[in-house]
Amino acid sequence: MDKVENYLAAAEREAATLPELDGIAPGQVRHIAVIGAGTMGSGIAIACLEAGSAVTLLEQDAGALQRGAARIGEHFARRVAGGKLDAQRAADCASRLRATTEWSCLCEADLVIEAVFEDLGVKREVFARIDQLARSGALLATNTSYLDIDAIAAATSRPQDVIGLHFFSPANVMRLLEVVRGRATSREALATSLELAKRLRKQPVVTGNAFGFVGNRVFSAYRRQCEFMLEEGALPEQVDAALEAFGFAMGPFAVADLSGLDIAWRMRQSQAATRDPAHRYVRIPDLLCEVGRLGRKTGAGYYRYPEAGSKSRGTPDAQVQELIEAESARKGISRRTLDPDEIQRRAVLAMVNEACLLLAEGVAARPSDVDVALVNGYGFPRHRGGPVFWARERGADALATDLRWLAQVSGPGFRPGDPARVLLTPASKEPA
Repeated sequence: MDKVENYLAAAEREAATLPELDGIAPGQVRHIAVIGAGTMGSGIAIACLEAGSAVTLLEQDAGALQRGAARIGEHFARRVAGGKLDAQRAADCASRLRATTEWSCLCEADLVIEAVFEDLGVKREVFARIDQLARSGALLATNTSYLDIDAIAAATSRPQDVIGLHFFSPANVMRLLEVVRGRATSREALATSLELAKRLRKQPVVTGNAFGFVGNRVFSAYRRQCEFMLEEGALPEQVDAALEAFGFAMGPFAVADLSGLDIAWRMRQSQAATRDPAHRYVRIPDLLCEVGRLGRKTGAGYYRYPEAGSKSRGTPDAQVQELIEAESARKGISRRTLDPDEIQRRAVLAMVNEACLLLAEGVAARPSDVDVALVNGYGFPRHRGGPVFWARERGADALATDLRWLAQVSGPGFRPGDPARVLLTPASKEPA
């Protein structure tokens, strides 16, 4: 355990620094404007208030603004009632919050964080408006989870000031903050963002501008491999049980139900026109969405729940099993039993392979940054160190053999990565 903790502690310290920023002074961030008063925007506002900043919460819809402000007030009231926050401190936080529908207030902010609907057109419209109102030199941040930072920055006259700050929900609780640099992002913007992460008590990971950045890209590969196993013979509860036994707090299908299946569905729909029809594609999650099974919020997803929005753990559903088995038959797949060891190995190897690709593309700066992201933002069991640490523990020969096997079982469209990428150590630049 000491070996793992020492590794992660060093990796987390390193992830918060960039050698190229030596001598670059971060900008002052006293006043932060958050655009969007939904769950994410409210959470970001809470994190900024707790860090001592003045916060303007901006929303174009008055009703949504009222709900967001109420959500923030209820958070601090619960903290006081639970004895976790002094009443005077809560009052101080409340005094530094301004909720408004007036866009002109953006001129006062040192940092503007956009947290609106995940649609490129919408975000570009918002940034064009920010560009007209924000003061010269203000840092302009988008909270996008997947979208192209450069395309968003191009809606402004100052792309050097635009950066991605990908918070994780709930933003006032989750520790990971992906700091996404665009093609034109200045070193000053990066330095200011890393200093902000420190103030917010977040764990930053600097990433390049690529679809899904580091965390979502790796997690998507993991989830996709788990969907392959559904087609081949496993059921959602079997996959989830195996990965929870590995150490994840929740398996991928329980997580999908919790977050809502329609979120990933919309993303897949947006990519459908460019998807290679020769590549393996699992329709099971799409079919669930088409029949209204969107997860906990509808009372049914991969599992059945007592009622819509239930917080109870779901129970296996015969209708889901029938849907999965019918889809396997449609594709001519003979279903077989997958034991927990195979499920665990394939799921984690998919993460490792995607890490290899990200490192080759320069999206992740260091192999250890992948581990920092997955442990702090995606529930990878800390005691296992992260997918890169896990891969290194297997050794070079075993890892190469494993990844060749993963390519075979994954089928058409699988892109194999170079395992040497995750075996490199920062000091030697040679395989560990």
